[in-house]
Amino acid sequence: MENQGFKTLRAENLKKVYGRKAVVKEVSLKIRRGEVVGLLGPNGAGKTTLLRVIATALRPTRGQVEVFGVDAYANRDVIRTQMGMISHNSHLYYDLSATENLEQVRFFSGLPLSDADLKASLERVGLGPYGNQMVRTFSAGMKRRLMIARLLLREPQLVLLDEPFGQLDPAGVALMKDVITELTQRGITLLLATHQHGLGRSLCDVEMKLQAGEILLPPTPISQEAS
Repeated sequence: MENQGFKTLRAENLKKVYGRKAVVKEVSLKIRRGEVVGLLGPNGAGKTTLLRVIATALRPTRGQVEVFGVDAYANRDVIRTQMGMISHNSHLYYDLSATENLEQVRFFSGLPLSDADLKASLERVGLGPYGNQMVRTFSAGMKRRLMIARLLLREPQLVLLDEPFGQLDPAGVALMKDVITELTQRGITLLLATHQHGLGRSLCDVEMKLQAGEILLPPTPISQEAS
């Protein structure tokens, strides 16, 4: 397994301290291109903080993050165009419609997305009839579905998912599982953080266990028999 494959993500000795409390403690990891890695741990384990550091939304107190072979913080603007994240913070424009939110993706990314592409993305996540509705009127589950539509439009090469099944009904969970499978089939690299061990393990190639900011279980291949 230690093969010479291209490393999409490498983190070395990451530490994040707030005041006197270390939320992430000397975490190191490597993820190969196309791998789906489950970061499993209870609420409060430090999963969100770790993903925000990797996403360059937070600077670590100590340590280094490389994405696509370059320093993530020194190349932050470029890295962010190739990375997608679904997290607790939606970063949606609440006073715009669902379609207008997706138009922002077209504007900022420069991708050649047509109106038909935007409509198809909404249809893909079950929001077809709500394209003209203001996002502030959406339920939590509908906002999460719109985040999925936005992610799919951006076509990132590295995807970070922070509790991706939260706020979703059973149909939404099934949609998210389908999306993860679709991304996997396209060779996109995923780091999936969840406290729902069964769901996480069923979708991942490799698992890591995080507790109190520390890696308890190093990257370990998941037997396909569990699926």
